[in-house]
Amino acid sequence: MSGIVATPVHFPHQHQDPRLSPSHPSRFSHQGPSSQTNAHPVSYNIISSTGRKRKAEDEEPQTDDRMSTSPSPSLHQRPLPTQRITKRPRPGTIGRPLPLPRLLETLDTDSLRGILQTLCQRHSGLGSEIEQTAPRPSVPSALAVLKQYESALQAAFPFGGNPTSDYAYNRVRPALTNLIEALTDFTPHFLPPNEPQASQSLSFLDCATDLIHRLPDWNTFQNRLHKQNAYEEISKAWTLVIQEAAKRAGGIHIQYGGWDQKLTKHNQQSGGKLQEAIEEMSKHLGWMGGPSSPQQPTGRGDDLSTVRQELLSGTYGSNLPVRVGPW
Repeated sequence: MSGIVATPVHFPHQHQDPRLSPSHPSRFSHQGPSSQTNAHPVSYNIISSTGRKRKAEDEEPQTDDRMSTSPSPSLHQRPLPTQRITKRPRPGTIGRPLPLPRLLETLDTDSLRGILQTLCQRHSGLGSEIEQTAPRPSVPSALAVLKQYESALQAAFPFGGNPTSDYAYNRVRPALTNLIEALTDFTPHFLPPNEPQASQSLSFLDCATDLIHRLPDWNTFQNRLHKQNAYEEISKAWTLVIQEAAKRAGGIHIQYGGWDQKLTKHNQQSGGKLQEAIEEMSKHLGWMGGPSSPQQPTGRGDDLSTVRQELLSGTYGSNLPVRVGPW
């Protein structure tokens, strides 16, 4: 019992870091004479005899409760909820027909017209729907179609030779027939009561009559029947339009449009084949002369057309001298 010397216990300060090295022994510590001969010297250090500092891991308790940086096996193996994404199926690279709008874009006028005619023949009620849906043909559009038929007629003539011979007629007869039939179909469309505006009717008849003037005068009488029949039909059309136009506003559309002069010129070019229309205009207006002398004024008092125009415009008597005094 006397040989064992108790080692003094050192209590560290609360705010002192236990990992720091303890201070060296105080120089004021007293060592007795017996301490030099003691087998167990007093140590005031917590440093081991080898002089090696204790690591931080030596001071921490070696337990199995330390947290691991690796994820927990239970969380790692737990299946997470996944959202199912449905992909839109894409068409494969295979051949397929064009949509209807793209197909119609590739069709020209003749092909589209042929398709419509075939559909109208197969379905009888489709024709009336197209007539109600399609825009109304105008005078320029109708004349453009007639111009195409006329160009086809001119292109059908043989090169060289007599253009009015029977041989030329046989060559161009299909194109001539198409032109006459188109003119026959378009003319009633611009006549009253289907066309309520007299100006539109007269404009079409004026251009249509010019087209008839340009038809060939064939050598054979039988071949000239196409042109003669066309003159007869166009003369009846002129007569009908003049009758309807004279009922409206006293025939003012015919008077101020100069249609009397145009009709007289057409009658002269046709060789008097429009005489029926000339007589109808003279009867309703009462101021136009005959086809032989339509522009022969004999004086101011006798020029009925001039007087009528001045009366309607309100300028009659503006250039006459004004009498002053008693009458």
